[in-house]
Amino acid sequence: VLSLGGGKSQNALCEMQNIYFLYLLFSLGLSDEDNIKVFGKCNNPNGHGHNYKGLMFKSFIDAVTGMVMNLTDLKMYIEDVIMTPLDHKNLDKDVPYFANVVSTTENLAVYIWDNMVKVLPTDTLYEIKIHETDKNIVVYRGE
Repeated sequence: VLSLGGGKSQNALCEMQNIYFLYLLFSLGLSDEDNIKVFGKCNNPNGHGHNYKGLMFKSFIDAVTGMVMNLTDLKMYIEDVIMTPLDHKNLDKDVPYFANVVSTTENLAVYIWDNMVKVLPTDTLYEIKIHETDKNIVVYRGE
């Protein structure tokens, strides 16, 4: 619990959600040769995939409910904004946002942030933390 003074406490709520999808790392601004140099095996013409997970929220604890957020509502937001449009999809072919945006994990974090802030209560989303692998993690805080 982070104490912010004035008797209010702020808590973090983390919802670890697994997302599975396929994509090809390819930039229209690069030649085929440069795409291979920059993206390596992730530039496979048939695409490649990962099992991603992660999401974190932070807000004041509601004095009446004792919760940061109702988990039923949170699960609904995640289903509508993340799971339905992204899970088990080919990002480059099935998600219009990635038609002209390279489908890196960094850009995926921006996509999720931009769409989650539209549905969540104001100032609730703290960060998007995506675990691409056990060693590769992207953190985005809307900056």
